[in-house]
Amino acid sequence: MLSMYAEIIRIRFLTMLAYRVNYYSGIVVYGINIGAYYFLWNAIYGGQSTMGGMTSLQMVTYVAISWMARAFYFNNIDREMALDIKEGKVAIEMIRPYNYLLVKMMQGLGEGVFRLLFFSIPGMLIVSFIFPIHYPHSVSTWMWYALSLLISFTINTQINLITGLLTFFFYNNDGLMRAKRVVVDLFSGLILPISFYPLWAQEILKYLPFQAISYLPGVIFTQAVKGQAIYSAVFIQVIWLLVLMIPIQWMWWRARKNVIIQGG
Repeated sequence: MLSMYAEIIRIRFLTMLAYRVNYYSGIVVYGINIGAYYFLWNAIYGGQSTMGGMTSLQMVTYVAISWMARAFYFNNIDREMALDIKEGKVAIEMIRPYNYLLVKMMQGLGEGVFRLLFFSIPGMLIVSFIFPIHYPHSVSTWMWYALSLLISFTINTQINLITGLLTFFFYNNDGLMRAKRVVVDLFSGLILPISFYPLWAQEILKYLPFQAISYLPGVIFTQAVKGQAIYSAVFIQVIWLLVLMIPIQWMWWRARKNVIIQGG
């Protein structure tokens, strides 16, 4: 069974490899985004040593690593699921000898590994020659960041699974999927670190899973949090990973019982 899911990862990776040239241009686009944020944050800091618990150097690093990490955890499996449901393909998937949701997650992982190798890593190397990026010297920091990034991929994919499964009940949730993308980018700390939000907003975001996608891995990499705070950050991510399993399983159970295929 494990070999079957590993093969699914490999197939998606090879499929993405056929279109790798598209991602080279994506590196340029992300580089421009990082450059814009670099000059913006330099202007905001205005010579101040720290803001929001980060130095200006940590902020530049945070912006760069967050955008490149997004290339790894980002995927469109919610749109793929919505298309499967609308076209009736999901009915066939339900009777096949594998878990449909796990297959979609493995496909997302295959895409993520491709983006990591051909987009994120080359992108960070190129950006490092242009902007002052500070890389951690501690091996343990790299290990904690790698674990945190893997969990962030899982949580983002779980949110995509939930959004995709809503197609069973709404039949057309294109608007919801677009809104979800904006909400994740905004509230995950990708556009603005959560420590820069008003205190009341920070309190609310503590009870939402979005911080576990971009903000927590970012502050681990930049070493804005250290020691016990790293353990707490990863613990929060693990809690959300487990919590999100509940609505996913419930929605899948309901969908299997009350499936209505559009156009099928």
